[in-house]
Amino acid sequence: MTVTTFASRANTIRVAGLAALIVVGATLPLWTTPYWIRIATGVALWAGLALSWNVIGGYAGYISFGHVAFFGIGSYTTAILMQPQYHWPFFATLPVAAVIATVFAATAGWPALRLTGAYFAIATWALAEAVRELTTVSDFTGGSGGLTLPVKSSSSFFYYVMLITVVLSYILCYFLLERSRFGYRVKAVRDNEAAARAQGIDATRVKIEAFMLSAAIPAVLGGINAYWITFINPNSVLNTIITDQMVVMVLVGGLGHAWGPAFGAAALYLINEQFLTSFGSSTSYIAMVGIIVMLVVLFLPDGVVSLWGRTRRTRLVRQLLGRAADEFHPRRTTDDASTTARKGASR
Repeated sequence: MTVTTFASRANTIRVAGLAALIVVGATLPLWTTPYWIRIATGVALWAGLALSWNVIGGYAGYISFGHVAFFGIGSYTTAILMQPQYHWPFFATLPVAAVIATVFAATAGWPALRLTGAYFAIATWALAEAVRELTTVSDFTGGSGGLTLPVKSSSSFFYYVMLITVVLSYILCYFLLERSRFGYRVKAVRDNEAAARAQGIDATRVKIEAFMLSAAIPAVLGGINAYWITFINPNSVLNTIITDQMVVMVLVGGLGHAWGPAFGAAALYLINEQFLTSFGSSTSYIAMVGIIVMLVVLFLPDGVVSLWGRTRRTRLVRQLLGRAADEFHPRRTTDDASTTARKGASR
């Protein structure tokens, strides 16, 4: 078998697999039970959330521990606007949620993105906690008691809305980050900000724009999720474990890869559901996730997508971990070593 023939067959298999996936996704509610429709809706939700974190964490190289803030902003925007005193249509609330989240990301990102490594991670975590506390004590958000939304009992409706939103988000991010100048600028700033600035790239603007893109996606998904579950409170939509789940799903799937978050989200969400069904709690799942993360960092630093033959090798996990370590323990350079040696020789 020649190389050309093998490549042709591989492409045929990929196209056939994609076509089968599209058919299954489009017809799923027609031939399965409500339980599996709910599972598929959850997979789509987490795939979109993982994608949003991958934009800032994988492509921009900034580890955010506060991404749940945008999910919560979207959830509360939809919930508030759909209250009886406002009575907004559901679909009209989603663009508003996206706009509010992007404006918030731009405002918070302007000072926060001047930080790097662990300092940015801590700043975003503190930002999310501030949003959570604000919603807990504010009357217009319902305080700790939360808000109730109108009930819509159609599981197929939420499945299709979630699926279409996530698919469009992946397509948009793919073309923006993999096939446009904006994506090249983002990755240039991630790999070497000083060199990118020397080439005339406005690094601050690029980072803020990437942060805004990563904020809009979870805001829209948060609005859909709020209508789906019909009740929200600070603990359900602003819990830090939501961000933790995003991070782990991206690491497992493939940090900085276009489709990696989808693989990681699908695998971990299904495993979590299986653990809940078998053991009735998520304690064992958390322990298992810790083991998976360690194994991925050690043996699959590019995530499960690296098992695919043509996947590029970026080693972003190790790069980001190395940068975070250098924030606290800077490496000694050759000049530092030479200075130390000269001082020692003069004594």
